[in-house]
Amino acid sequence: MFKRLFGRERHANRAITEALYAQIVAAARQTVFYSHWNVPDTPLGRFEMLSLHMFLFQHRLRGEGAAAQEVAQVLIDEFFLDVDHSLRELGIGDVGVPKRMKKLAKMFYGRTAAYDDALERNDHDGLTAALARNVRPDAGAWPEAARLAFYVADAAGHLAAQPTESILSGTVMFPTAKAD
Repeated sequence: MFKRLFGRERHANRAITEALYAQIVAAARQTVFYSHWNVPDTPLGRFEMLSLHMFLFQHRLRGEGAAAQEVAQVLIDEFFLDVDHSLRELGIGDVGVPKRMKKLAKMFYGRTAAYDDALERNDHDGLTAALARNVRPDAGAWPEAARLAFYVADAAGHLAAQPTESILSGTVMFPTAKAD
């Protein structure tokens, strides 16, 4: 047991976690989202895109067995540690971080429920509306929401085609978002 917790296996698992998380972040930071699809390039806009890609990752691993669920949980933990770190970098103090983390966690789980429902029903209009409501709540109309919804559906299909073993070994591939 100690060998597992402190030995090479733990380092290998950490390397897999870091690799997967880096790939999720890279997918969420695709320039097209911010430059062509008008996702706000702000801390909240970046949170929305990272949340969306974390949702897609979690959605892919659902029902895949104990090892996949463990990886999914580790990645969620990593995500919230990153959000906590980002809040602190923004200058939010120790007293304010837990309150904001609770709010952001509630936002994340609310969004994932809406996205999951729309994907499961293959409801493009519902997914578009959920994305518009969450990513651009300030915009009366956000025509690029439909593009983002197509990307989400494409990404879900793209991830579903990837072997679980490949993902669990540290490789997850998201599609490239296209400007046009």
